[in-house]
Amino acid sequence: MNRRRFLKAAVAGPFPMIVSSRVFGRPGRPGANDRIQVGVIGVGGRARWLMRYMGNEVPEAEIVAVADCYLPRCYGEDPQSRHTPLSEEQMRWGKYQNYHRMFEKEKLDAVFVQTTTHARVLIAIHAMQAGLDVYAEKPITLTISEGRTLVNAVRKYNRVLQAGSQQRSIPINRYASELVRTGKIGKIESVIVCNYLPGLQWTPQPEQPIPEGMDWDMWCNQTELRPFHQSLFRGWANYVDYDGGGQSWGVTGWGTHGLDQVQCALGTDDTGPVEMWTENRLTQDEPSFSLAKDPKWQPVIGRKPVILRFASGTLVKLEEPCRGGRIEEGGHDQLGAVFVGESGRIKIIRGNYTADPQELLKGAPEPTKEGRGEDTFHLKNFFECMRTRRRPNADVETAHRATSLCHLVNICRQLDRKLRWDPKAEKFIGDEEANKLTSRPRRKGFELHQGVAPEQSQ
Repeated sequence: MNRRRFLKAAVAGPFPMIVSSRVFGRPGRPGANDRIQVGVIGVGGRARWLMRYMGNEVPEAEIVAVADCYLPRCYGEDPQSRHTPLSEEQMRWGKYQNYHRMFEKEKLDAVFVQTTTHARVLIAIHAMQAGLDVYAEKPITLTISEGRTLVNAVRKYNRVLQAGSQQRSIPINRYASELVRTGKIGKIESVIVCNYLPGLQWTPQPEQPIPEGMDWDMWCNQTELRPFHQSLFRGWANYVDYDGGGQSWGVTGWGTHGLDQVQCALGTDDTGPVEMWTENRLTQDEPSFSLAKDPKWQPVIGRKPVILRFASGTLVKLEEPCRGGRIEEGGHDQLGAVFVGESGRIKIIRGNYTADPQELLKGAPEPTKEGRGEDTFHLKNFFECMRTRRRPNADVETAHRATSLCHLVNICRQLDRKLRWDPKAEKFIGDEEANKLTSRPRRKGFELHQGVAPEQSQ
């Protein structure tokens, strides 16, 4: 697309675009001045993984700055993490403890928000207010209310936001999802998903010294300003105040990918279930069961299987034991789902699928090898959408709806009763107690922007 056609596409929407001139690449291989300039906020393990992909496989963009409230991470000096020495290029990056300073001083086109879940939405909104497009790690929100706020912000500021649900861009996942959506196995009667773990309650620990270079107030963000402890700083994803169950087998860990795969294949990216309930049983033949029995890892809410009913009558059942391994071993269910139709079954996981009847395997793209190139498709889709101003594969509404399934599962388990949900209004029907769980109070100084936040449940 040339510059003139790009400009026409950019202004076709209802709001004016704020697009950096560096996004308009010239024909052919882009020069240094044409590459999309990226800042990364939150330089933990997942961020470093994506940064390697960008450096090796995504020439259309380059990282120019990093920010982390624990500043030593920006220099590769976190004493409790394995870091390789910074390269000559990385040494030239701007390095900041406060991301606001990065916005002010760097000429950025986009930011990657790779922070803790509880800090992610506010930072993403600040980035969009600064005129930047956003790649946000999954799960993109801590609550359902946060999700609607983020959707409103993306539309208000007319930005591109790609959530880190990379299966949306893997060719074989897209192909298999289309088979389900277009009725190749008939009407979908049920979908079988892993029975993901909920989050844990943080147990107060004796205060430890705040490490040098750490802004602990900024790290705590919207949550209570608790005493510093390394177990909280390193293991935040396990605890409900900071995530909805972000450990590997957690609802908002691998569950975000599995339930996003459900939404994608069902074609329900703009809606959700209408009813949900728990079942009084627990699967036991899996590693996560023994983990859940350990007193140290007792969840804050129960872990009964949850059934979600959609308006079509399709039942999504969180009941499958979580296992490891690849699809040929029958495993990796935590990153996908089994779709049971009137005339067949399709099992979709990350980078592969099986089908009955097997004729549905014909013409499929090549499976991906685990951990090899799975993020590249997604990153390239994001940067391409920055140029075209189209909505990306994991657009904010899509990501919000998939993440809402995770939050609904947690709420259903917590209340342990049948709930009715209005996916259009995003409210529970006739249940004030349940509606209060769709949002949380925020600490003073970390409130969401009033112009984009929905009304809080009363």
